[in-house]
Amino acid sequence: MTTSAAVPAGSEGAITGGGTVTDRLVEANQRYAHAFTDPGMDARPVLQVAVVACMDARLDLHAALGLSLGDCHTVRNAGGVVTDDVIRSLTISQRALGTRSVVLIHHTGCGMQSLTEDFRHDLEMEVGQRPAWAVEAFRDVEQDVRQSMQRVRTSPFLLHTDDVRGFVFDVRTGLLTEVDPA
Repeated sequence: MTTSAAVPAGSEGAITGGGTVTDRLVEANQRYAHAFTDPGMDARPVLQVAVVACMDARLDLHAALGLSLGDCHTVRNAGGVVTDDVIRSLTISQRALGTRSVVLIHHTGCGMQSLTEDFRHDLEMEVGQRPAWAVEAFRDVEQDVRQSMQRVRTSPFLLHTDDVRGFVFDVRTGLLTEVDPA
């Protein structure tokens, strides 16, 4: 569903009101802004940590990790994979905004486990242009966490690579399982 698509009536967890999803989000923002007070925070995360995670809507990272507004930088993408753009964000997070630790979170039942690079080929055939990015699909979630940890630890752009830890979040239980980097 695109952000401007209408939500079907009776959708579980749907934002209430009429119009498109984007209209509803803007309306919700108006209510939020009405009660908003500037917390007076700096852009630097209080806990000096950056969390890289999958964009899956089932992951409420702040709740799952006991985080509050201002505690961390959060970088999310399909699969929680460490790509060049994630390295870019982590580099800015560390060098300009003081983070020192990196937490990587993949999860069970990830949609990236059901894709292949054929997705990219099919997309090229459909639109007539080859995407510049790799799909970064994977079959073994723990192995992909290891690969992501290795990409962070070996990046020449990152200053702090000694506190990089990876986890798999279980979408049924809410528990994190740490992945051994070896």
